[in-house]
Amino acid sequence: MPESEPAPTSGSRAASDESIESWERAASGWERRRSLLWEASRGLSERLVDLLDPRPGDTVLELAAGPGDTGFLAAERIGPAGELISSDVAPAMVAAAERRASELGLTNVQFLAQDAQALELPDDCVDGVLCRWGYMLVPEPSVALSETARVLRRGGRVAFAVWASADDNPWASAVGRVLVARSVVERPEPDAPGPFRLADPERVRSLVQDAGLEIVTQEEAPLTWRYRGFDEFWDTALDLSDTLSSALAALDQEDADDIRADIRQAVEPYVHSDGFVFPALSRVTLARRD
Repeated sequence: MPESEPAPTSGSRAASDESIESWERAASGWERRRSLLWEASRGLSERLVDLLDPRPGDTVLELAAGPGDTGFLAAERIGPAGELISSDVAPAMVAAAERRASELGLTNVQFLAQDAQALELPDDCVDGVLCRWGYMLVPEPSVALSETARVLRRGGRVAFAVWASADDNPWASAVGRVLVARSVVERPEPDAPGPFRLADPERVRSLVQDAGLEIVTQEEAPLTWRYRGFDEFWDTALDLSDTLSSALAALDQEDADDIRADIRQAVEPYVHSDGFVFPALSRVTLARRD
């Protein structure tokens, strides 16, 4: 998975287009690897939904939904009288979520392509918001959180997750560090969109409060990523990371093979008897609108 997706921080329309195109390219891989992702992350998603505590008849918005599984847990709780709005900035991700909902037989879901920084939704229209690993990837997290506060009804809550530091998440950072060391990609700016951008819980607290939301709780959420071997890890990384796949596509075969070998060496400490096992650490925040 990527250390950072190549989304510029200017907040310009061009930057948004570049980010959307990157996620459009990655969408098929995320759908293909949905089961592996869900096996590792289901406990975290269940915790987010438990904290949000949606009730029958509620309207719940999921941002950066990807294949949609986190929001679908909430859809089961709100029942036929409620509505889940499953959204993602990339239309191909929205289509993947729609296919998954069809497999599950869900009928209380509306699917929308939405930029979390500019939601095309009215004020005070949802009871709860879910966002698993999305706010740190948008150009302006403060704008996205302000938009979240705008669409929440009074008393509404938002439950979201971000990743802790790169050192806490070697499953992701190992690939990016090799690419940077090999000068295949530039080192990301400290505040560039990427998984570790909101690793500091105090910064998250400040952003949430500046958006007009009240922190209810913040907690750590350990995860474990498991792969049957390096080939599965590598193929998954290629599927999920447009940064990696695009970088390799620009190289000749010998250089691409060298990078693969370097990454194989970097993840050697995580070899176990049944494959590769990577520790991971996410952080969960629950906030409410007064």
